[in-house]
Amino acid sequence: MSFWRSCLLVWVGLLGLVSTSMADDKLRIIVFGAHPDDAEFKTAGTAVKWARQGHHVKLVSVTNGDIGHWQMAGGPLAERRTAEVTAAAKKFGTHAQVLDIHDGELEPNLENRKKITRLIREWKADIVISHRPWDYHPDHRYVGVLVQDAAFMVTVPFICPDVPPLKKNPVFLFSSDGFTKPYPFKADIAVSVDDSFEAKLAGLHELASQVYEGGASGSEEFVRTVPPAADEAGRKAWLKQRWENRQGGEANRFRDSLLDWYGPEAGKNVKFAEVFEICEYGRRPNKEELKKLFPFFGN
Repeated sequence: MSFWRSCLLVWVGLLGLVSTSMADDKLRIIVFGAHPDDAEFKTAGTAVKWARQGHHVKLVSVTNGDIGHWQMAGGPLAERRTAEVTAAAKKFGTHAQVLDIHDGELEPNLENRKKITRLIREWKADIVISHRPWDYHPDHRYVGVLVQDAAFMVTVPFICPDVPPLKKNPVFLFSSDGFTKPYPFKADIAVSVDDSFEAKLAGLHELASQVYEGGASGSEEFVRTVPPAADEAGRKAWLKQRWENRQGGEANRFRDSLLDWYGPEAGKNVKFAEVFEICEYGRRPNKEELKKLFPFFGN
């Protein structure tokens, strides 16, 4: 038997194992972020809650982040950031994937639309989350465009015929942002992440190039404001304070939505939140279906 035939058989066997492991009644969620940190920053708290219930969550970085640092770039940075999100995924209980597309060079073309379509199909997604298609960063915008462009195609048999089409369209959601044109973010779903906040921090701690070194916007001065690398406890305390402000701000900004989902008593006591907007493309769920897709309201 030839070497390549042996490799093919191994590959087919692995696909069989993957298919078997996916054959359950659990939800399947795929989150697209532009860079190796975006999906983690925006959705990790909710991802942890899904994962704790045995649901399958994949966080995809659509670019490899190879210019996202003030001091290093290229292949070494891409490898570093891939290792970071892989380590974070272990803390979250999720899966991670980084596509080999240069940071800052993502284009909303047919080739990339097909890549996104295949990923959604391969994951057999019930829920797809991405950036909205307007944002300060072109990679963020184009992730939103590509996911929207895939929203119908995932069910069409004769595009990307190498991957079976989905039998029903997923629910497509946007993660939150602060942009107001053409319209402000609308919090259709607000999730308390009080019980998963520490797990989210544990994963974000692994993204050192971004959270402790400032990524593309960092500097030597920025690094000096962070507790030294040897003081891991100090770093974690610094990170926690920053994210308490950030997730607490989300909870306060979208308090009305929390009250709607959790009721007046529980809703007013939520400290930290992640929020999502329903994209009008894809399946349009009612509130009862959303409760099934987010099966932890009241917890």
